[in-house]
Amino acid sequence: MNKTLRHAVTLLLAGLVLVLGASAASADNGPIKLEVIGDGGHNVNVLATWKKNGQPVEEIVEATLTAKSADGRSFGPVQLMSASEGQNVYQPAEPLPNGEWSVTVTATKPSKARATTKVTAQDLQASPMAAAEALTRDRAAAAAADSDDSSGSLLKIGIIVLVAVLALGAFAVIMRRRGLYARR
Repeated sequence: MNKTLRHAVTLLLAGLVLVLGASAASADNGPIKLEVIGDGGHNVNVLATWKKNGQPVEEIVEATLTAKSADGRSFGPVQLMSASEGQNVYQPAEPLPNGEWSVTVTATKPSKARATTKVTAQDLQASPMAAAEALTRDRAAAAAADSDDSSGSLLKIGIIVLVAVLALGAFAVIMRRRGLYARR
């Protein structure tokens, strides 16, 4: 293998390593932000985003939920689990009992974060409008999370394709100059 060809292959591999390694390096975006929202029923949705850029946290978030009511009852700690509504949406493993609650979510991984909000837990049959509004809000949050995630993935794929095309173009030019690529 001649020297120029080795340089072209090395350049191609270095570009691919930089592009593919960029997503791994950006995985730790510093502190996270937690948004805690009641769903109108007995559940709580927790949305995890990076504080720095507002992007969804793609890593697994380890967090617990505790709650205190105005009448002195306490609930939790309950481990949060990934929800089916979106990649960065979490819900407690157990539903909240009826009542007005001050809910606190504490995350320990990928970084420490804490958020507190007031939530009303009630039976959905008692309030069909609240249930419909909560369902619409949850679907909108999931769609926004999916939209943000897919646009980031498309950008990464586009960069990889661009680097590959440029490397192949450079390779063709080098081969033509060396006379190794003949026209027919």
